[in-house]
Amino acid sequence: MSDANRMRLTSVREATLGTTPNTPRMRTARVTGEQIRFAPVFVNSNELRDDRMNSDPIKVNEQNNGAVPGELSYPVDNWPFSDWLESLFCSEWDNTPTFDNDGTADSVVTDAGTTTDTYVVASGGSAVVAGHLVRATGFSNSANNQIFRAASSTTTTIVGSSLSLSAETAPPAAAKLKVIGFQGTSGDIAAAADGLTSSSLDFTSLGLNIGGWIKIGGSAAGDKFATAACNGWARITAIAQNALTLDNLPTGWTTDAGTGKTLKVWFGDQLKNGVLTLGQTIERGFMGQQTPTYQVSRGMVAGQGEFGFVSEQIATTSITFTGMTGAQGAVTLDASPDAATMNPVMAAAVNVGRIAENGTAVGGPNYIRSARFTIQNNLRPIGGIRSDGLVGPEDIGKGSVDVGVALETYFGSNSLLSKLFSGVATNINVRIAKDSQAMIWGVPRLTYTDGAANATAKNTDAMLPLTGQASKDTLTSAHIILDRLEYFEA
Repeated sequence: MSDANRMRLTSVREATLGTTPNTPRMRTARVTGEQIRFAPVFVNSNELRDDRMNSDPIKVNEQNNGAVPGELSYPVDNWPFSDWLESLFCSEWDNTPTFDNDGTADSVVTDAGTTTDTYVVASGGSAVVAGHLVRATGFSNSANNQIFRAASSTTTTIVGSSLSLSAETAPPAAAKLKVIGFQGTSGDIAAAADGLTSSSLDFTSLGLNIGGWIKIGGSAAGDKFATAACNGWARITAIAQNALTLDNLPTGWTTDAGTGKTLKVWFGDQLKNGVLTLGQTIERGFMGQQTPTYQVSRGMVAGQGEFGFVSEQIATTSITFTGMTGAQGAVTLDASPDAATMNPVMAAAVNVGRIAENGTAVGGPNYIRSARFTIQNNLRPIGGIRSDGLVGPEDIGKGSVDVGVALETYFGSNSLLSKLFSGVATNINVRIAKDSQAMIWGVPRLTYTDGAANATAKNTDAMLPLTGQASKDTLTSAHIILDRLEYFEA
C-alpha cells in the first residue's frame, strides 16, 4: 500500500545542469501534490509480418516533467521553493548581506559578545555598513537575538552599540545575521514630496535596488514619522547619495522633517527575470511502501509558474518542470533530509495588503476578486544520441519569457476597460504579508490584451475579466520582479 500522504518530495540545487551533487543535502519541499512524470517512451516496430503480429515495443527515450502545486508561504533562502523560484525566473536572488550557520554550528557566525557589542563572522562582514539594520536570530543566549543598527564592520566583525550581548563563543547551527533594513540617526531622515532625504546616511551604500520595495517606519513612535501618512510601503525609482526617490507612495503622503526620529526603513531580497538555466534534482519517496521506492529526476528546470490570489482562498502556486535524466529504485539520495520550513501559509484578502494598478491601490468600485500571475519560459528539451549511458535530453533550451496577468474585477466603472481599448501600458503589483514577512509581486510594464464586461445572469454582479501581457520595463529592465522581506515592523 502506498498512501499519497506518505509521499516525500525533496530537492537540491545542481551546480551542473543534470548532475546531482555528490552526497547531496536534500531539503523537504512543501507541496499539495505532484504530477511529475518519469516514464519510458516506447514505439512500435514498423516491420511487416505475415502473421499480422507485432514485435516487442522498443524503448527510445525517457520523459521527466510535470507540475508541483503548493500553497504560498515565505520562500526561505536555499529551501526548495526559493530555489524553484530562481529556476523559474532564470536568475538568482539579490540577497541582503546574510551570515547563516545553516545547520553547522560555529561555521559562518563564530562568536557573539566576547568582544563588546560585536558579532564575529567567518568572512564578508564588510558588506554590512553603518546604518544597516541587522537581525540576529537562532543564538543560545536570548540577549544575542535582537535587531540592531550597525555602527561599523570589518571583514570578520559586525559591530553595534549598547547591545548588551552575552558571550557566546560557538553559536549554534541556527545562528544567523541578516540585514533587513536601515536606520537613520536622530532627525537624519526626512520625508520629501517624492521620497526620502538624508543629511548623512548614504543611500547608495546600502545595497538598495531600483524597483525594490521598502516599508517606512518601525513600530515604536521614535522609529517612524509623526505624520501617519508617511509611514507605509513604497517603491524605489531612483537612488542618490542623500535622496531616495519613490513611487507607489502611501495615500496622503506629504513632507515631514523627521525631527527627533531614528527612522527605521525595512527592505529585503529581490528576484527578477534573467537568462540563467538553473536545474534541480528532485526526489520523490513513496514512504508508505514496505520498502520505499525513490524516483529521482535530474536537470529539472522550472518552465512555467502560476501564482493565484483569489478572494477567501489560500494563495496558491504551481511550478511545472522540464527535466533531463532520471532513475528509480530502493536507495535514497539522502536518508535524513532537512525538514520542511514552517513559515505560515498565506491567504488572499486576509494577508494581501495591497493590489495596485498604475501605482494606485485598486478599490471601489472596481474591486478585484482574483489576480493570477503566470511565467512561461518556453523550454524545449534538446536531445541527441548520448554516449554517457544515460537516457533523456542532454540540455534544456529556453525561449522567450512570457509573463501574463489575469484579473477578475467588478465592473464598477469604465476606468480599467478603457485601458484595454486604448492599449496604454500600465503596471501592477500585489503585496502579501504574514507574521512580519512579506512578498511583493510586481509587473512593472503591462498591456491589457483581452477582456469583456458581461452581465451573465439575474441577481449577479457585472464582472470584467482582464488579461494582460508584460513587456520590458526601461526603469527596471524586467518583466516581473519579486521582493521578499524576511522581517519588517508594522
